[in-house]
Amino acid sequence: MLVIRSLIFNICGYSIIAMGCVFNSLLGAISPKATIKTWNYFFIPVFVWALEHIAGIKIEIRGQQYINQDCGIYAGKHESAVETFVLTKYLKKASYVLKKELIYIPFFGWAQAFYGMIPVNRSAGSAAMKGMLRRALNVSQAKRPIIIFPEGTRKAPEQKPDYKPGVALLYQHLNIPVIPIASNTGFFWRRNSFMRYPGKIVFEFLPPIEPGLNKQEFMTKLQDTIEQKCHELNMETIQKYPHLKKMLSSDYQG
Repeated sequence: MLVIRSLIFNICGYSIIAMGCVFNSLLGAISPKATIKTWNYFFIPVFVWALEHIAGIKIEIRGQQYINQDCGIYAGKHESAVETFVLTKYLKKASYVLKKELIYIPFFGWAQAFYGMIPVNRSAGSAAMKGMLRRALNVSQAKRPIIIFPEGTRKAPEQKPDYKPGVALLYQHLNIPVIPIASNTGFFWRRNSFMRYPGKIVFEFLPPIEPGLNKQEFMTKLQDTIEQKCHELNMETIQKYPHLKKMLSSDYQG
């Protein structure tokens, strides 16, 4: 039954995303700004509906008082594809920092470009950081939040963290708060897995880290804040869904 349910959701969910990308690729040629509304007020809510009613995965948002729709760098864990799809349902105008290679994918990449994402060429070194910063400044000045995954790749719950300095560059130059986001998505939608496990995904927005810290202080505070809260969410999850303990990284020693 779980396999069939996962199959149906995967067909429906990815079809919704594909239709949204094709539609916004065409719409973006006329009005790039309109793609933000069609994506976040129609396609993503439909996707979230399918996630809940087909896959049986509900979403709970905690710490909503820390969400500012016009400002902020939102830095979170990246455990699955869920956060790359659904966070803009709650951060309505947010722009993601993403790999530049994704922009070249037909329709999908074109839709991201029209939406106003912030592409990064990871192989370009310091030039990539300057390009990211320049685009991020434009996004921030347009009063749009920025979403970044500091580790740059998906990690299993409790896997050893590896935070990259790109988020510190944004923090130091944009001079706006960084809002950490903890989550437990890796239990329900595992990286490179076909299966979708029913349960409750939690995104918890945490108190902002205000401008003013040096790079090392900021990175330490960001990592400690996110990792501690993620650990709490992970323990809460396996207590509620003991069968999902198998999703924990082999790094976990508890």
